[in-house]
Amino acid sequence: MRLFFGTGKKLAFAVTASVISLGALAQNWPDATVTVVVPWPPGGPSDIAARPMAKGLTQALGQTFVIDNRAGGGGNIGTAAVTRAQGDGKTLLITSSAPIVINPSLYKNMNFDPLKDLAPVTNLLRVPLVLVAHPGVPAKNLKELMAHIQSKKGQFSFGSSGNGTPQHLTSELFASVAKLQMTHVPYKGSAPAISDLLGGHIPIMFDSTIAIMPHIKSGKVKAIAISGAKRSPLLPDVPTFAEAGLAGIESYAWYGMFAPAKTPKAVVAKINAEAIKVMKGPEFQKVLADTGSDFVGESPENFGKFVQAESVRWSKVVKDSGATVD
Repeated sequence: MRLFFGTGKKLAFAVTASVISLGALAQNWPDATVTVVVPWPPGGPSDIAARPMAKGLTQALGQTFVIDNRAGGGGNIGTAAVTRAQGDGKTLLITSSAPIVINPSLYKNMNFDPLKDLAPVTNLLRVPLVLVAHPGVPAKNLKELMAHIQSKKGQFSFGSSGNGTPQHLTSELFASVAKLQMTHVPYKGSAPAISDLLGGHIPIMFDSTIAIMPHIKSGKVKAIAISGAKRSPLLPDVPTFAEAGLAGIESYAWYGMFAPAKTPKAVVAKINAEAIKVMKGPEFQKVLADTGSDFVGESPENFGKFVQAESVRWSKVVKDSGATVD
C-alpha cells in the first residue's frame, strides 16, 4: 500500500506539473519568432489573408511573425511541413481550403491527414467565386453561355488556377449541374490562368473576387454569375447562379489558420483569441471589405466543424467529377 501510495503521489505530481507547464506555455506564447507557413507562391490569395494577420500579430504581441511561402504539390508540401512541426505555437499554417478539404480526395497518396494532423484555429476569409468570360465569348448572361457551350458539343475548355483548387472543383460542379461537356486546362496559379483568359487562349474560368476584380472593373473580362448565396457588394449587378436560373452552385474560396495537431488546446485558444483581435482591427477589416468577405472569425471548435463539413462536401464533388491528379 505504501508503494502504491507513493506511486500515486508521483503520478499526481507529474500530471499537475504537466498542466502547469502547458498553462505556462499558453501564458507565455509567443516567446520567440513564429513562422507562418503559406503553402503557395508569394502574392497569391492566401498571402492576402496571411500578411496582414502576421503584421497585426507582430504589432500586438511584440514577437516577429514571419511568412514562409512553401509552394508545391497543390499546397501539400508546405502543409505537410506544418503537420511535422513541434506543437509549441511557433509554427502556424495559413492556407486556402485545397490542401485541407479537397486534396485528400484528389491525391491517391498523401503523407498526412489534415483532419487528424492539424488543429483548426480560425477561418480568416471567405469569398465567393465569379464565373468570368473573355469578351469574345458570344454570351451576355448564364443562359446564353450554357447554350453556347452546348453548341460546341464537347469542344469547349475552361481554365483554373490548378488541379484540385476551389476554382477547378467549382467549374466541375457547374459542368455537372448544368450537364455541360468541357475540358479542364489547369494552370500553376491564378495569375497565369487569368493571363491566358485575357489573351483569349481560354474562354472562361472561375476565380475568387480577390483575384479577378481588377479585370472585371477594367472591362477586360465579363462577369457572368457569382457562386455565393447572395450577391457580392463588390459586384452588385452580377447575379448569383440561383438568380440566373441554375440552382445548386454555391461555392467559396476560404482561407484559414491552423496549427500542428499536437499543439495544446490552451495555446490554440490563445492564438485564436489574438487572431480574432487582429481581424476586428481596422487593417484586417479593410481586407474583408476589399475582398468582399464577411467576418468569419470563429472558435476553434466551430471552425473544426466547418472544416469537417467542407471535407464531406468536396469529396463528393471530386468523386462525382472523376477529377484526379495522380
